[in-house]
Amino acid sequence: MGYLIPILLAVAYGFVMMRFSAWSTKRQLTEKSRPLKDEALDPLIGRMADALDLPNIKVNLYDVEMINGLAAPDGRIFITRGFYNEYRDGSISGEEMASVVAHELGHVALGHTKRRMVDFSAQNAARAALTMIIGRFIPFVGPMIANAVISLFAAGLSRADEYEADAYASALLLKSGIGLDGQKSLFRKLDALTKSRAGAAPAWLLSHPKSRERIAAIEANAKKWGVD
Repeated sequence: MGYLIPILLAVAYGFVMMRFSAWSTKRQLTEKSRPLKDEALDPLIGRMADALDLPNIKVNLYDVEMINGLAAPDGRIFITRGFYNEYRDGSISGEEMASVVAHELGHVALGHTKRRMVDFSAQNAARAALTMIIGRFIPFVGPMIANAVISLFAAGLSRADEYEADAYASALLLKSGIGLDGQKSLFRKLDALTKSRAGAAPAWLLSHPKSRERIAAIEANAKKWGVD
């Protein structure tokens, strides 16, 4: 019973933090974004909407300088201003930007954004349990070990989600006639664009797969689907 109470408290804490995080994220995204309208990009997004048999796909411009695409738990899709500025400057093509939208649509369609919020609670409970168990045998450093184990597990789940969203995006880009060249070329640029230092860390510590591995997975899927 002594072990159960801290675990239940961790679950309750994780649930409260999950709800607060969802509320805070939704408010921030709403306050700092507006609908994205672009004469060159809209037709590409429209082709993806047609492929999904949707009247339209709403994309929002999130007013932050980082380079990223986002899928909110409520299903909204966002492109950051930093990313959009690269597109406007010509560093990123319309097809490459469309691949970002397709990827974020994949996260929504596959339920990744909602599941990650739930996973947050489970990870807190697991972290508390591991801390108690490991701490009995390795005092003082038990919490650090537990946190490292949970972080590695969470990173693995995140990488799996990224591969799934990439595959969804590839299928959508092919169905809409946009093709995969933009998706692959974006990944070739991505590390430089984000000034990524991923190469300095072991791959299994990363929450996102390395760009070259994502390109290889895209090409493997294309071959499996019989696409040149």
